[in-house]
Amino acid sequence: MRLLPPAPGGPRQGSPRHLPSCSPALLLLLLLLAGCLGVSRAAAGSRRPNVVLLLADDQDEVLGGMTPLKKTKALIGEMGMTFSSAYVPSALCCPSRASILTGKYPHNHHVVNNTLEGNCSSKSWQKIQEPNTFPAILRSMCGYQTFFAGKYLNEYGAPDAGGLAHVPLGWSYWYALEKNSKYYNYTLSINGKARKHGENYSVDYLTDVLANVSLDFLEYKSNSEPFFMMISTPAPHSPWTAAPQYQNTFQNVFAPRNKNFNIHGTNKHWLIRQAKTPMTNSSIQFLDNAFRKRWQTLLSVDDLVEKLIKRLEFNGELNNTYIFYTSDNGYHTGQFSLPIDKRQLYEFDIKVPLLVRGPGVKPNQTSKMLVANIDLGPTILDIAGYSLNRTQMDGMSLLPILTGASNLTWRSDVLVEYQGEGRNVTDPTCPSLSPGVSQCFPDCVCEDAYNNTYACVRTMSELWNLQYCEFDDQEVFVEVYNLTADPHQISNIAKSIDPELLGKMNYRLMMLQSCSGPTCRTPGVFDPGYRFDPRLMFNHHGSVRTRRFSKHLL
Repeated sequence: MRLLPPAPGGPRQGSPRHLPSCSPALLLLLLLLAGCLGVSRAAAGSRRPNVVLLLADDQDEVLGGMTPLKKTKALIGEMGMTFSSAYVPSALCCPSRASILTGKYPHNHHVVNNTLEGNCSSKSWQKIQEPNTFPAILRSMCGYQTFFAGKYLNEYGAPDAGGLAHVPLGWSYWYALEKNSKYYNYTLSINGKARKHGENYSVDYLTDVLANVSLDFLEYKSNSEPFFMMISTPAPHSPWTAAPQYQNTFQNVFAPRNKNFNIHGTNKHWLIRQAKTPMTNSSIQFLDNAFRKRWQTLLSVDDLVEKLIKRLEFNGELNNTYIFYTSDNGYHTGQFSLPIDKRQLYEFDIKVPLLVRGPGVKPNQTSKMLVANIDLGPTILDIAGYSLNRTQMDGMSLLPILTGASNLTWRSDVLVEYQGEGRNVTDPTCPSLSPGVSQCFPDCVCEDAYNNTYACVRTMSELWNLQYCEFDDQEVFVEVYNLTADPHQISNIAKSIDPELLGKMNYRLMMLQSCSGPTCRTPGVFDPGYRFDPRLMFNHHGSVRTRRFSKHLL
């Protein structure tokens, strides 16, 4: 596949992008004025590094999601750093992807679910958030060529939000999937023009199409400017269609039978308690098959990674390129008798793989630092030499961790927040259930509901490994887990934990739910610099502030 001309407003062939008539001296002056010198800590005195971000769809870390990716682990993880405590601020595709792009928690980018009404690729998102994403900054302020291929946001291409003609600000080359993940019979927006694909493996299998167009970009791009690539694969999202050569693999693999598999969620939110335990044989057979197919689809991602790295090496660009591999959220298959999905507050849904290699990153490292996908944007801008202080991002740059900075002060907690999906109607297939549930299976086990709305503080320090969560429902339900003693989150200790500690976590949660930018990076409850400010408990009118969950979009 030959790379097509750039997106509207992108580079013209044979000319430096944005500044076709600039001399090198003037270009450098403009970059100086823009505050994006490209003299990052990692590459002072050398050409600014390139960056590649590989994003999987629904790939878990807790249940062995990286196991099939042997080449990826060898080529990225073993050649760089693996983060063992990487989290997402919302365990659902669109809010999480919005957090990656903006570097913000959901309460600041206002994408709350996978619908247009939930701000997923809506006109409001396009107008307010897209101009401030890190790719937009890379392109407009730092002189990077920017390339996107794959799934963007779940409602991208919706007619009510500009359709496939809409190309978000910040992208020089745009190959975006219409709406949600598919492997065949899909439509791509190629720089704003629709192209339909069928079901011929050799020319249509989406993971391979993304690999080919990415290799084309590396062949035909400008060599006078650094580049950023974001490649967003459909795998391992449903419908779990593997490439023909991989459809018979992993026949003896089954979903992990860990301690929280197929057990009743005692002392948990009502949505977890409604799951049927034990699961039926047909349900277990279904989720085992889904687990196996998910792994099969990832083998093509492994091939993509290998091809990409080989091409970078062949081009002589590998040593000056940072490569990130991660996922938008985790996944569960039978945990607490929930068949398959994400959205829940537990480790299997909120924890994701994160592997990074690049200049100044020593091989075979593992970092236990608590990180989140809101850190990816700040990190990539830091690599490009752009100051985080000039943004409104909530995250932190991982570059000091990647390059082994000494005496590093780091966070001890992150916020996780989710607004449940559900309509005020009864599911016709499950008339016995109350209105408001969604994502229901044939046996009337539902994975979501309108009041599956929660916020959590995930805390990791030298002495504590805790998760504190509150639900916005009539029960005002609270779940607390000590993950050192209970890594599978079986025992909710909300009623037995020290009340003083419970109060501190409650205060910290309310602060994080109201944070923005630097205030999202303040010391946590167990940090030496932590100070409780009672003023945070009051709003501007002097009344006590209650739990802050998004009810309406801004």
